Amino acid sequence: TEEELSRIHQYTRRPMAAEELYTFTVVLCDNEVDRDYERFSVEALQELAQLFLGKTGIFDHSPKAEYQSARIYDTYLEDAERLTEDGEPYTRLVAKAYLPRSEKTEQLILEIDSGIKKEVSVGCSMGRSVCSVCGAENGACGHVKGQMYGEKLCFMELKDPKDAYEWSFVAVPAQREAGVLKRFTQMDGGALLQKQAALGRKYLQELR
Repeated sequence: TEEELSRIHQYTRRPMAAEELYTFTVVLCDNEVDRDYERFSVEALQELAQLFLGKTGIFDHSPKAEYQSARIYDTYLEDAERLTEDGEPYTRLVAKAYLPRSEKTEQLILEIDSGIKKEVSVGCSMGRSVCSVCGAENGACGHVKGQMYGEKLCFMELKDPKDAYEWSFVAVPAQREAGVLKRFTQMDGGALLQKQAALGRKYLQELR
């Protein structure tokens, strides 16, 4: 859309035509307990949404410029009607990214569309980590991540983000649900129902 092109043009040297660009939507992170027994607070996700604007997508967190593949031009928080492992409403940080269409990017676009390049991981700096069992900060207690204390799982809640560096395509992300979202392009049959359901959820979210 023209609005999306306007957002993208904040990061390009010249105006780009829609047919020159490939865009996709990706879940960067959420407030679910991940494989490392850490999670982002919802407040941290809200702050990261701003910090990740304009950040580049790379591969396997490699800082080499040759691995730059895409750039984020929009971010937003999205709620799902389910609870996290810790019993809180599930919230995720979603980003829209773009890359130019060219011979060089044809393979990456094919791998994204076919679901091969899907999982992602984020690189960021957090100011605080809080123990879910006792509330101590930055490892000041003796509780061990991943252990149960009574009925309470020990994990660290990440708060107060300081910076967002990049996001990467990886094989195995710490956050289980981080990755490229499927986009329906056929507007008939089940796909139409999917779009209608998504519009309904968006409308309810705006009402809330």
